[in-house]
Amino acid sequence: MKYLFPENFWWGSACSALQTEGESQQGGKSATTWDAWYASQPWRFHQQIGPQETSTFYRHWRQDIALLKQLNHNSFRTSLSWSRLIPDGTGEVNPQAVAFYNAVIDELLAQGITPFITLFHFDMPMVMQEKGGWENREVVQAFARYAQVCFDLFGDRVQHWFTFNEPIVPVEGGYLYDFHYPNVVDFKRAATVAYHTVLAHASAVRTFRAGHYSGEIGIVLNLTPSYPRSQHPMDLQAANYADLLFNRSFLDPVLRGEYPPELVALLKEYDQLPACQPDDITLIGEGVIDLLGINYYQPRRVKCRDSAVNPQAPFMPEWLFDYYEMPGRKMNPYRGWEIYEPGIYDILTNLRENYGNPRCFISENGMGVENEQRFIENGQINDSYRIEFVSEHLKWLHKGISEGCQCLGYHMWTFIDNWSWCNAYKNRYGFVQLDLETQQRIVKKSGEWFANTAALNGFIQD
Repeated sequence: MKYLFPENFWWGSACSALQTEGESQQGGKSATTWDAWYASQPWRFHQQIGPQETSTFYRHWRQDIALLKQLNHNSFRTSLSWSRLIPDGTGEVNPQAVAFYNAVIDELLAQGITPFITLFHFDMPMVMQEKGGWENREVVQAFARYAQVCFDLFGDRVQHWFTFNEPIVPVEGGYLYDFHYPNVVDFKRAATVAYHTVLAHASAVRTFRAGHYSGEIGIVLNLTPSYPRSQHPMDLQAANYADLLFNRSFLDPVLRGEYPPELVALLKEYDQLPACQPDDITLIGEGVIDLLGINYYQPRRVKCRDSAVNPQAPFMPEWLFDYYEMPGRKMNPYRGWEIYEPGIYDILTNLRENYGNPRCFISENGMGVENEQRFIENGQINDSYRIEFVSEHLKWLHKGISEGCQCLGYHMWTFIDNWSWCNAYKNRYGFVQLDLETQQRIVKKSGEWFANTAALNGFIQD
């Protein structure tokens, strides 16, 4: 079977500034929430490895871009660091950061690799968090100014901008489930953070359009399809609740310019609505995007609750549904995530049928595996499991495109083994192996396979 993709399909990978750059507080950069959290609670991080060096892209960017070229990338998504570019969040621009990002962008273009640039990938400047982070509307205004600085500095060469990467994750991690700083468990504050993030996104989009910059602007959402245990009405309702809270809370504002009325009613019923201002509706309406990035890793399996909620307990999403472990599901045992390739097709189909078939691309899809040194053969990691993972997802992506979905590309997470938040380097995701001690970079079998796939604009499989 031959799986060929449309002409000019985007083949590449994705990463983020904080997870790859290193030089955590060098080159004029200020601390992020991750630097501060690691300094105070290093034991929360796997093997107590923090964000100081990560994969040293700040020092080895030219070598790494050469590897991107070797892997036949025609596009590459990374992020800019707000803390590096504007160390105090609102004031002077750091000339060392400008020089670094200019050099990276220019080298990508020189190698025929189109830069896709994200403005915020979880790395809140600590000076902004000390003001309340996304709970404070002043930070929303500061983000809009940061966005304009980026557009002014780099917009002559960057044609694909993304305001946020996975904005639901800091909401979940920082304000619901305690796996991001500031480690709060409070749904009302979580709802405020989510709402202000949408306002920050829309403010950046408004700034972009008001400045008449060339190119396009979008957002990257991790869309996790919610599958009910059964077709029973209560299981279906549980899946709908999960979808409203974790997918549509961002998807509808950025594609439709408004929140789902059902979500608003739900939050009002439980007294969890964030404070709104009269001009917010207009602003959110201006935040409709040009291009949607889709991060897909796993499905969400849910069922109706089988037990009553303690009415004295604080409100949480799980008041409305329970998680369901589907028998026989295929798992990545290292990450604890289900592998369900048709999910990528279901996402695209939902967008085509219910959201006007927006221009989109797969901005992340990947498989983290622990202790990959076990699979070294003749000095190279033979990660055939990663090749299978990518190819099986690409088959379902191909099916969606063949049915008319406007999916323009596929970016793998990630190019090189990088630091992954609290998991640090526990699981490796890269096409390129990184030796932390020597900084040696060696292309894995999956990297060779991907380079060939990109060169052929597809692959053949029996």
